[in-house]
Amino acid sequence: MPRIISWNINGQRNTWNELKPSDADVFLLQEAPAPLALPYDIHPQDSEPWETEGSKNRPWRTAVVRVGEGIRMNGIPERHLGQSGSEQLGVSRLGTIAAAKVEFDDLEEPITLVSVYGVWEKAATSRWIMADAAVHRLISDVSSLIGKQKGHQIIVAGDFNILHGYGEKGSKYWARRYENVFQRMTALGLEYCGPQAPNGEQASPKPSELPTDSLDVPTYRKNQGEHESATRQLDFVFASSSLRDRMRVRALNRPEEWGPSDHCRIQIDLETASN
Repeated sequence: MPRIISWNINGQRNTWNELKPSDADVFLLQEAPAPLALPYDIHPQDSEPWETEGSKNRPWRTAVVRVGEGIRMNGIPERHLGQSGSEQLGVSRLGTIAAAKVEFDDLEEPITLVSVYGVWEKAATSRWIMADAAVHRLISDVSSLIGKQKGHQIIVAGDFNILHGYGEKGSKYWARRYENVFQRMTALGLEYCGPQAPNGEQASPKPSELPTDSLDVPTYRKNQGEHESATRQLDFVFASSSLRDRMRVRALNRPEEWGPSDHCRIQIDLETASN
């Protein structure tokens, strides 16, 4: 059974040593600093400099990393949106998206795996900061990977820096803005796959801003050393409807499995079609 892990590694270079074939076949990374010299297939291989574009210094980016055996990976080259050509992915902000076509021995068809990161941005006319504006650009970029209405094989995962089903402190305004992200992904044929309880530990006590019927599982700790500060889910997985029923998505967010980053790992298990 192929296993994929999505993980924001918080710019920590030593965390590259935590990517082990015993844990997953492929890692989808966010906030990944320049890689260490490891015997893995890393996309992109030609990113110079290794960063996320913008006025703020961000010496990290998204990446797709093949660590398992019996897997073949072909990275999709990224170019600035206005400069992309055939067989290239036009990207609104370089560093926020990495995509590769991956062939698993257990699966009949290759799957396009996409790692995404919703960058925090400042509003032009106020002191607001927001991530949904960047996420909408990511959705537009991802849409160019879809070449037919049905039957595509795509998994998109990462740190979106938005909320699911509600807004900060119960804001209905922000809840509507965030919901629009999930609606756009659905319109593309990319269904929301979680993680959701019971596939992950829910926050306890339950945050007052969280709807009572929410199945969200926290994937981010505000304070790395304090597990009780894990109250919000910022990491999500979407997939083609042809893959949805064969996937199990789980947040590895219990204290003993969290790991060295402020984000926990998101584990994606994919059954073969025959199962």
